[in-house]
Amino acid sequence: MRTHREAMGRQSERESAFRSGWMQGWRLGACGRIDESIVPEAGPIRNGRVLYVPQGFEAIDAGIFEALQANVSEVILGSNDQVKRQAEQHRPDAIVVLNGVHLFAKDYLEQIDAIRHQMGIPVVVWFVDDPYVTDNTVKLALHYDYVFTHERSCVSLYQSIGCANVHHLPLAAHFGMFRPMPVPRTYDTDVCFIGTGFPNRIELFDKIAPYLKDKKVFIAGALWDRMKNYPLIERFLNKNGVPVPESALYYNGAKIVINLHRVPGASPENRNKIDWPAESINPRTFDMSACGTLQLTDARSELPELYAVGSELAVYRDAKDLMEKIDHYLKHDSERLQVAARGYRRTRKHHTFDDRIKRLLDIIGIR
Repeated sequence: MRTHREAMGRQSERESAFRSGWMQGWRLGACGRIDESIVPEAGPIRNGRVLYVPQGFEAIDAGIFEALQANVSEVILGSNDQVKRQAEQHRPDAIVVLNGVHLFAKDYLEQIDAIRHQMGIPVVVWFVDDPYVTDNTVKLALHYDYVFTHERSCVSLYQSIGCANVHHLPLAAHFGMFRPMPVPRTYDTDVCFIGTGFPNRIELFDKIAPYLKDKKVFIAGALWDRMKNYPLIERFLNKNGVPVPESALYYNGAKIVINLHRVPGASPENRNKIDWPAESINPRTFDMSACGTLQLTDARSELPELYAVGSELAVYRDAKDLMEKIDHYLKHDSERLQVAARGYRRTRKHHTFDDRIKRLLDIIGIR
């Protein structure tokens, strides 16, 4: 016969499964209704041909490429070692390069200069790692006709070195990869964090590790073994990280996803000897909200311009505040779900790659 303890344990499991299913159903239903309420602005296809050179950032590259396909008559996927030959073959109206910080080869820069000065084709770069790699980007920026940066503080930096056309362009969510979706219960967690264990992250998680040890937690990324309290979180940790598409599954399964930005400045993890400041939010901010999950993030000065703090996501000040907010939102399911849904609405309406690419094309004159 079953013991009373076994029976109570099974009842608790059933109740937990029911609650989890109800919350997933509410979240997906709310996001579905938001999708139905948003009518995409389908403008005319612009008569232009664009050659796109990717960086290798899976979601960002896919988001940009698909947005270009939706907005111009022809898009060619470029290759950094063949960019001049491809420009000669296709004669695009513009070449768009994502980041380009890995393209230091003299041959590549000579190709870019030849495309601009000999072929008269404008070349555009969108820097999306600022300000953490400014040691590199300041050496590259003058090789481009247009410089876009996701970090608004870096606009003045590129202007100061002589770049004539510099524009702030935030990143966005790629809804083909990050979106609300049903996930198996194996992805269910109270708290999720995915990212490298940079020093400021190590410091924060060392402080909250004793609090997290009794929660259902998932952490993924490298360098977390540098924590003093590493034994307390080791059982939660995937040391190898997870592929980008799987991170979307973990975001969907989490009640709360923590976001903590890198700290700018000169450090072994950064190439920013000039200690240029950071004001803008990281791409994870958009990715998390695109999954319809509650995001607890540290503050950036740009954040209130893009999201309503407290209504569409929550901000924590320090470790103590973070633990208090985790406690609050784990105890208030309805409030947590509603904040996450409002964050999803904001992202779906205003933070898409289609919106960003339309702005980029307007600026470079493909209309």
